[in-house]
Amino acid sequence: MSLAGLFAALSLPLAGQAGAQSTIAAAVAKPVSLPDIAIGSSKAPITIHEYASMSCTHCAAFGENVFPMLRSRYIDTGKVRFVFREFPLDAAAAAASILARCISKDDPEKYLSVVETVFKLQDRLMAEPKETLYFVGKQNGMSEQDVAACESDRAMIDKLGADQRFAFNILKVDSTPTLFINGQKHKGAMSFEELDAILKPLLKR
Repeated sequence: MSLAGLFAALSLPLAGQAGAQSTIAAAVAKPVSLPDIAIGSSKAPITIHEYASMSCTHCAAFGENVFPMLRSRYIDTGKVRFVFREFPLDAAAAAASILARCISKDDPEKYLSVVETVFKLQDRLMAEPKETLYFVGKQNGMSEQDVAACESDRAMIDKLGADQRFAFNILKVDSTPTLFINGQKHKGAMSFEELDAILKPLLKR
């Protein structure tokens, strides 16, 4: 399936309206169609859900500049459970998400490693999506035929589309990155200092 065909198949909306915060907070905690990419203690007092697109420059900046400190200070110390969820804004991002799923077989650490790689290749992904996906696949032991088969996985495409429609319609996600911190939505990029200021008070409750 071509990238354009993949995007058409997903039929993903990109605009929305506000909903009740309490309803959203309850909904974000529910399992979605694809297995969650989650790291950190399941008993952590704080849970962060990040909705991100592989083509989003702000998401890449968050991954490079904020996530390492979030991980070392909060996730690895048992204070935060971090859940990464896909919200692809275009065909290339959707294809990259599907490839990451195929490579990682839903292993969270492997998935996040692929995300890190794709973010570093973001400009290349947008300019030459097919070639970049083949390159990432080859780095992870996949042939071009393997990548093509992965991208044609109808069940995966359908689940990715269902999860994005859920995020859009129920959680009111319409841009990336969007963070849900214990169910409270925060839109747009933020520095570690801004995130830290949100997290610290939650640990005192």
